[in-house]
Amino acid sequence: MGNTNGSADRQAYLTGTRDGVPIALGYFAVAFSLGITARGIGMTPFQGFLASFLNMASAGEHAAFTSIGNHATYIEIALVTLIANARYLLMSCSLSQKYPETLPFYHRLLSGFGVTDELFGICIARPGWLNPFYLYGAFLISALAWSSGTAVGIVMGNLLPARVVSALSVALFGMFLAVIIPPARQSRIVACLIVIAFALSYLAGIVPFIRDLSSGNRTILLTLLIAGGAAALCPVKDETEAKDDAA
Repeated sequence: MGNTNGSADRQAYLTGTRDGVPIALGYFAVAFSLGITARGIGMTPFQGFLASFLNMASAGEHAAFTSIGNHATYIEIALVTLIANARYLLMSCSLSQKYPETLPFYHRLLSGFGVTDELFGICIARPGWLNPFYLYGAFLISALAWSSGTAVGIVMGNLLPARVVSALSVALFGMFLAVIIPPARQSRIVACLIVIAFALSYLAGIVPFIRDLSSGNRTILLTLLIAGGAAALCPVKDETEAKDDAA
């Protein structure tokens, strides 16, 4: 596997591209709304395209764009993006187990760059060892769609009437609701944490001293507080503990 032949790599790449088409279509639609946000902070289509290609993460990009719009410092933007995208570190570690030990390091490095929620899902579901070119194929078509969607959103945001742009700017929040509602319905803990997050976010905007912090710092503070509290009070049980409890 460390020295995969060209024919197998090409076939894996084409298969990944095929499996990435549905993901790419969804990415384009979501990125269009993200482009409206980028347009609101004065980004050009090229800047939006490049930002999305280098950071394929809706929550992370939205947090970064919002921080930029609020004139946050570079450190704040970096920390907000790091926290919003921290889950990809875990996904990359998990995906590395699908690769044999003989796979060169540069393939692992490139694979880590191409991990998103959806791409991780289709890769981890592949039986047996994973050929990295499968991820490359799925990533490239998805990344181009995501980046193009952002650029098109910026262009259309400059052409459409202000009322239409204002209406489209809330579309990304609809995507966030689609992300949080399903797990909230399956877990009371997650539902409670979402309510707590909303409440604390509101309070952070009106409580003295905290409200004087930048939005980026407030986001970092709340994320660490809520995530840390949830991890300490309601840790996720591993499979062994779950089986023991069931027995």
